[in-house]
Amino acid sequence: MVRKKIVVLGGGTGTSTLLSGLKKMPVDITAVISVSDNGSSTGKLRKEFLIPAIGDIRKVLTSLSPLSDNVKGVMEERLKTNSDLNGHAIGNLVLTAYLKKTKSLEQSIKLMSKLLGIRQTVLPFSEDLLTLVGETIDGEFIEGEEQIDGANKKYRRIFYKEAPTITPSVIEKIKQADLVLLSMGSLYTSLIPTLICPEIVDAIKESKSKVMYVCNLTTQVGVTDHFTVSDHVHVIENYIGKDGVDCVIVNDENISDEFIKKYREEENKEFVKNDEENLKNMHCEVIKSKLITTEDGTVKHDALKLSSIIFSYLFR
Repeated sequence: MVRKKIVVLGGGTGTSTLLSGLKKMPVDITAVISVSDNGSSTGKLRKEFLIPAIGDIRKVLTSLSPLSDNVKGVMEERLKTNSDLNGHAIGNLVLTAYLKKTKSLEQSIKLMSKLLGIRQTVLPFSEDLLTLVGETIDGEFIEGEEQIDGANKKYRRIFYKEAPTITPSVIEKIKQADLVLLSMGSLYTSLIPTLICPEIVDAIKESKSKVMYVCNLTTQVGVTDHFTVSDHVHVIENYIGKDGVDCVIVNDENISDEFIKKYREEENKEFVKNDEENLKNMHCEVIKSKLITTEDGTVKHDALKLSSIIFSYLFR
């Protein structure tokens, strides 16, 4: 049987979580990762070596690797030192070394994938050094992914300061996809950066594939406060077009009062409300399921449950 092809768009921890479950399904996966992060270790390496952001790529590669946690843990280990190496993730340094040698982020990812035994495909959204810009609803322009997330502002639009050159393989993979999967994660700084360019939107339309969005469980402080599921979808469709999202996966499991209080009081976050009627009016199918796990004391998507739903959707 020919394996179905899924292209996952996004970045950050949400995409890594999604892929950690999806890799166990008999599907052909291509992960397209945003490269505009400018914080932490990634930000330092961007500035010093004038390279695209690699931190989210490292996280995705680690999550896709079938090797033992001990081996993968080395890539996530952060150095603690009084030198300039302080705070750098080992995997970021390895990927930077590959990049300086090959002069190609796509080729560097292939080499690191081989090192980590990864069979899936990981592609950078672009090889360019990109600056993300957010225009607030008040008309202020904020530069930098870290600054956009930390400004506690509402945004009218997100765009790149520079016109990006999309990695050609990304367009090719999207056109061949059976499903384009929009990952949970930071809406404005992880997902939207992979949807900004017309070439991406045109490729999605040309592919004739369904577009599925995995909605976040919680709002993002200062950025998506009080957002419902349909609010998230509406923002996405501002970039890919009206009725661009065919299906959205939402959690239907009750959240305990303990966690609701914890997230509200300690993190100023709310759990995203499923306003299903609005979604139906937007011609967006809603798939509801009990999707959470609280094993580590936080509320997260259960990656295996989520991936099983996605796999089943492919064969309807």
